Amino acid sequence: MSEDFVLELEHIRKEYPGVVALKDVTLQLRRGEVLGLIGENGAGKSTLIKCCSGAVIPTSGKIRINGKEFDRMTPQLAAENGIAIIYQEFNNVVELSAAENLFLGRPIRKGITIDRKAMEEEAAKAFEQLQIKIDPRELVKNLSVGYQQMIEIAKAIQQNAQVLIMDEPSAPLTTNEVEAMFKVVELLRKKGVSIIYISHRLEEIFRLSDRIEVIRDGEYVTTLITPKATVDELIKLMVGREMTQKFPPRKPCIDQSKVVLDLQNVTGNGDENMTMQIHAGEVLGLGGLVGAGRTELAEIIFGSKMKQSGKILLNGKEINPRSPREAIDLGIALVPEDRKRHGALLTNSIKNNINMPIYERISKFSVIDAETERNNAEKYRKEIQIKCPTVNQLVKNLSGGNQQKVILGKWLAANSQLIIFDEPTRGIDVGAKYEIYKLINDLVEGGRSVLMISSEMEELIGMSDRIIVLAEGKMTGELQKEEFNSDTIMAYASGITE
Repeated sequence: MSEDFVLELEHIRKEYPGVVALKDVTLQLRRGEVLGLIGENGAGKSTLIKCCSGAVIPTSGKIRINGKEFDRMTPQLAAENGIAIIYQEFNNVVELSAAENLFLGRPIRKGITIDRKAMEEEAAKAFEQLQIKIDPRELVKNLSVGYQQMIEIAKAIQQNAQVLIMDEPSAPLTTNEVEAMFKVVELLRKKGVSIIYISHRLEEIFRLSDRIEVIRDGEYVTTLITPKATVDELIKLMVGREMTQKFPPRKPCIDQSKVVLDLQNVTGNGDENMTMQIHAGEVLGLGGLVGAGRTELAEIIFGSKMKQSGKILLNGKEINPRSPREAIDLGIALVPEDRKRHGALLTNSIKNNINMPIYERISKFSVIDAETERNNAEKYRKEIQIKCPTVNQLVKNLSGGNQQKVILGKWLAANSQLIIFDEPTRGIDVGAKYEIYKLINDLVEGGRSVLMISSEMEELIGMSDRIIVLAEGKMTGELQKEEFNSDTIMAYASGITE
């Protein structure tokens, strides 16, 4: 192998009981380059990078770092050989300061005591090198998600990382934070750090990478020179088929005579005078910038936050859900933005998650009807095509798209009539997005109603029947389908109402 490569993975295979996560993947990373790593959810990207860090031991294959061969890694070996990973879930201790997090597990000492001043001085130098302004004494819990990510990057660089692997780094960030992160990636590249950049956002891959590696179903597909690649080509390589449409067609199915949800001057949770209606068979899009009040409105409808005034009517009857349980019993469901924290019980099985809202219904004298529980799970596994060997599989072992399907499955089992999707395809690749869009279409074609919150303009326009835009907790505009226009939506999102 060439000495130009700082990291090489050769014919990596990883088997789990009943599942082959990686069949045959080879990867080569050059010194000082950004290699984009793409593939559908479930393609094996996360398993592959965990083989690099020692979190997962491959069943077979070789790993070379600077020409030195290993058949397996350990976290200590990976660190000693300059490999660091920035996961989607950060490892920061939020109750400690930025400096303390930077030196977590390896504090600077003066004798037997920890030298906090020295750590703060070194942290300041590390942040300055990355051209980011963070007070080393500030508690991490007071910092934005973007700054928390920068601490993780600074920690890796300070430990002399030669290879930095970034797993969906932009997923939790605002637009401004993403731009700041891009600048840091460019800075690190100039300093000679090699970066593997994993993202489902192809525009980021094109902007940052020198080459792009595609994997599909646990196998290596190809590696392309970024300037010579096209979006359509990458999508075809990722999903294994032509995708002529980003959004599946939907039959006209809105019943204008049936108002499912009617908000009348609802105020609370930071929102003011929210007045809107959703009809049976309709997808109502809710647009706006981060902090506009979209999620806050969803929380009121779902009963996790209380309104201060106004009326909420469901099928013509006034309701005041005081908890999510009450909302669920009324037929309202929420697929939250953060599916891992709020949407699914990751350490429980698919079967357990799908039946969660209806255990009371399928139990007698506190004993669950096991056959009904299993049949329910199997029904929705087949209906919404959850890819898994068995409904007993833990949700944490599923891809992001399939986790989203499990959450939807439990609301179908609960017979929910109004389903709120908060960023339905965040962190999901282009192939899985299409499947989620098709499921949303199936819901409304079946007579259900959908309130869809989305920050992706293309998604908002492509999936909505009507769009309502919020800015700073207020409604600033409403658009019918024939009026959809990205410039108009952005104007309303910025608070411009004329």
